[in-house]
Amino acid sequence: MTLLVENVSTYHGKICAVHQVNFHVEDGEIVSIIGANGAGKSTLLGTISGIYKPSEGKITLNGKNISGLPAYKVVRNGVSLVPEGRQIFSSLSVKENLILGMFHQYRSDRKTVRERIEKMLNMFPGLVKHLNNPAGNLSGGEQQMLAIARSLMSNPQVILLDEPSMGLAPMIVKEIMDIMKKIKNDLGTKVLLVEQNVKAALNVADRAYVMDQGHFILEGKALELLHNPMVQQSYLGKSSGEGEMIPAK
Repeated sequence: MTLLVENVSTYHGKICAVHQVNFHVEDGEIVSIIGANGAGKSTLLGTISGIYKPSEGKITLNGKNISGLPAYKVVRNGVSLVPEGRQIFSSLSVKENLILGMFHQYRSDRKTVRERIEKMLNMFPGLVKHLNNPAGNLSGGEQQMLAIARSLMSNPQVILLDEPSMGLAPMIVKEIMDIMKKIKNDLGTKVLLVEQNVKAALNVADRAYVMDQGHFILEGKALELLHNPMVQQSYLGKSSGEGEMIPAK
């Protein structure tokens, strides 16, 4: 069971935001993509999730080609995106936001929808007391929990998370990263995590890729990259000697 991205490039107009990217996410893995703002990370997630169409390359999930499918079909094939900035529906209740994560089944299988809501509330108990309240009244951390729960409602094989720690306090960031482990271990869902918080991302991931100007420039086990001198100097603000580059394949 693999998410496989092969030689994918994506353009915004004449600008190549993602260039010839190759990587994979296996069952039982959290894979992180780190890099500076503007490196192409969000465009890559948007390409996988069907927001953007790749100009070349192929994306497959468990051998099925999902390249260029519209976003709703990508969701139905088992890939779900938690977008940057959460993008919850502030005027709708927490429950209604959760239902929207499984709206394609709401009329045909309401029993399963109710069961999925119950499962999400067990996983995110902080949402229980807010279930019938407007989602806009939640704190930033609670809104992020809701965005993740909404994405999990479709029971995806792969969840894509775009900057889930953005704007959150360190204690909440730790809680979000712990949830990544629960998603992998308790739900068996593959996790692809895009983050500018390099330390948090590498501490939770199994493997990681470093992205710069649309390319992968490093790859390896996450903890090895965390201690790589080049990563420490470029992304963690630590002075060091030159690190050994592990070229992205």
